[in-house]
Amino acid sequence: MDIGVFLFLTLTVLLILQVPVGIAIGLASFATIMYQGTLSIGFVSQSLVTGLDTFPIMAIPLFIFAGDLMGAGGVSRRILNVASIFFGGFSGGLAIVTVVVCMFFATVSGSGPATVAAVGSMVVPTMLEKGYSKSFTLALIATAGAIGVIIPPSIPMVIFGVTTGASITDMFIAGILPGILIGALLIIYSYLYGRKHGLKDRTEPFNGKKALRTIWGAIPALINPIIILGGIYGGFFTPTEAAAVAAVYAFICGTLIYRELSFSKLLATMRNSVSTIGTVLVILGAATAFTRLLTLEQIPMQIASFLTGVTESRVVMIIIINIVLLIVGMFMDTTPAIMVLAPMLLPVAVSVGMHPIHFGIMMIVNKAVGFLTPPLGINLFVATRVGNTSLDTVLKGIVPFILIMVVALLAISFWPTLSLMLIS
Repeated sequence: MDIGVFLFLTLTVLLILQVPVGIAIGLASFATIMYQGTLSIGFVSQSLVTGLDTFPIMAIPLFIFAGDLMGAGGVSRRILNVASIFFGGFSGGLAIVTVVVCMFFATVSGSGPATVAAVGSMVVPTMLEKGYSKSFTLALIATAGAIGVIIPPSIPMVIFGVTTGASITDMFIAGILPGILIGALLIIYSYLYGRKHGLKDRTEPFNGKKALRTIWGAIPALINPIIILGGIYGGFFTPTEAAAVAAVYAFICGTLIYRELSFSKLLATMRNSVSTIGTVLVILGAATAFTRLLTLEQIPMQIASFLTGVTESRVVMIIIINIVLLIVGMFMDTTPAIMVLAPMLLPVAVSVGMHPIHFGIMMIVNKAVGFLTPPLGINLFVATRVGNTSLDTVLKGIVPFILIMVVALLAISFWPTLSLMLIS
């Protein structure tokens, strides 16, 4: 049996048996080495260590911790209050506020599920109280949370950069306009939904003094993204150093400025972050071994040769790549999917004239759609926990949002200027 076939068949069987993704990838790599007989059995363990021994990888645990600190320290809630001042008076105002806050939270957390959990816990009770249906509310939060991996900084963008050698800073810059596009589409849909159902959340007159007090109190929270993104794009620090700055600044806001991050709360936040970080790093290490095996067996080149032999049309090839990524996104988590598929599909994309950064953004948006599509659909499950309801409830409202994401994906795929405008 061909080595590549054996590798993917073993991984597929393990995933069907519901073996955790990181362990499944590691076991598939180990089994393939044993079957092949030419590599040392220490190959996997060495890859687990060396795959994580890179400076950019440090950004991942730091951004996760920064996002958790923002939620626990009162930073996220103050951003929500400011957004309510500007958008709460529109039809569907609270839904619009939710999208805006998710976009803002994305500029620090870099994680889709973290954005859903942090923002959802604040807005779900209020939206239900204001008359929004539970299915719409949770589907909206799950979708808006997916922006967390598109608007910089983004953990999947770091992974893509580490895996392919693409500039992480350029990836961050390229994600700004696509993220804003998705947010704008969600805002338009929220407004139309609010008009259709007669939902106008703020009925009292605008109070200028109250608004100024709210904005003044939120200034430390509002300048957080300016410090992080401004520091990166201004050349003051790297994306990895920015992650450390984000974590330290979120800690300062929570403990010294807002004083909502008590010692017990800090310990709980750290436990939650460590649990998430541990899972991600195991997957990263195992996926490194898997990716190296693919490279040694020249599987990416074989796949590239096969796909380019199917068609020479750029349009058809982009559609094929998107279909592959959407299907994989239904079954495989973002981190291993990027580490496994990016080295295989990037040569194909480049062969039809795609810029590597444009391909990277297209891939990240595909993975964001994967957050919303079962059976994996991690954002759906996080929204289910936040709303204390069943998955069926979320699925009832998710279809329009998936369609919105697909429309945005097509625009991003066939309009490269949207991704490359700010880096060219």
